[in-house]
Amino acid sequence: STSKEAVRQGVEDSVRYFDQAAAAGYPRNRLWQRGLSLYYAERYADGAEQFRKDVEVNPDDTEESIWALLCEAQTLGFDEARKRMLKVGQDPRPVMRTAYQLFRGDGEAAAMLTLERLTGSGGSDEFYAALYLGLFAEAKGDSVTARRWLTKAADSSYGRGSGDYMADLARVHVALRSWV
Repeated sequence: STSKEAVRQGVEDSVRYFDQAAAAGYPRNRLWQRGLSLYYAERYADGAEQFRKDVEVNPDDTEESIWALLCEAQTLGFDEARKRMLKVGQDPRPVMRTAYQLFRGDGEAAAMLTLERLTGSGGSDEFYAALYLGLFAEAKGDSVTARRWLTKAADSSYGRGSGDYMADLARVHVALRSWV
């Protein structure tokens, strides 16, 4: 569709802009947004490398670890990517600590239940729980469950109105999958 093509072109443009920022002197290992764009540009090895470098300067952020796994799951499979998942310190956000446990397989069933409960809580926790439940399902090859959670994240009040970069990402995700 034309809309999907426009979103895909926007992803390609964003990679170019982030590369230009790095060439102009912005520290590449702080461009986590570039890693997200690389994921959606289907440049998974480059995305994984970006996130791994980001963790070197931000060792407590679970999202870089999760996104490195998401990139690697596309080329290595989920189980191998999980074995290689970066260990990070304690993220200050409880919802992200729980998402990290889910992806690592540390009490996976309990983490999934906690995140599912949070999807009814409103605000950023509702959004992030649905986002990462959807990304987890997709990484494991369950597109039906992925679609349910990712569209819930994108359609949540936080997803629609927060201005959060990750809310925009959720909308890009569902557009690229033609789920809108």
